[in-house]
Amino acid sequence: MRAFRNLVLAIALVAAAPAQAQKVDLSKTSCKDFIESGQNAILMIWSWLYGYYADQDADPVIDFDDLTKMGTRLADYCKANPSTGLIDAAEPIYEKK
Repeated sequence: MRAFRNLVLAIALVAAAPAQAQKVDLSKTSCKDFIESGQNAILMIWSWLYGYYADQDADPVIDFDDLTKMGTRLADYCKANPSTGLIDAAEPIYEKK
């Protein structure tokens, strides 16, 4: 439930922020950049990755425990391997779900 509250808070903060033309190319983002992006950005990226790697025919259900578990694994990996590309780090974690 805490993960859900954090996710909702992150989305609300982004929605409340002034509109900015910002793009993030995750294929060019390093683990170091990801870890240093701040809690709100990390939560949004976790959520995006969770949806991106979901089965296209899966029901529209978010398992927040699963989302948090995979996101934590990604964060732990990235802390230990800061020079690795974020997508390279994420693929083996998110494709196994």
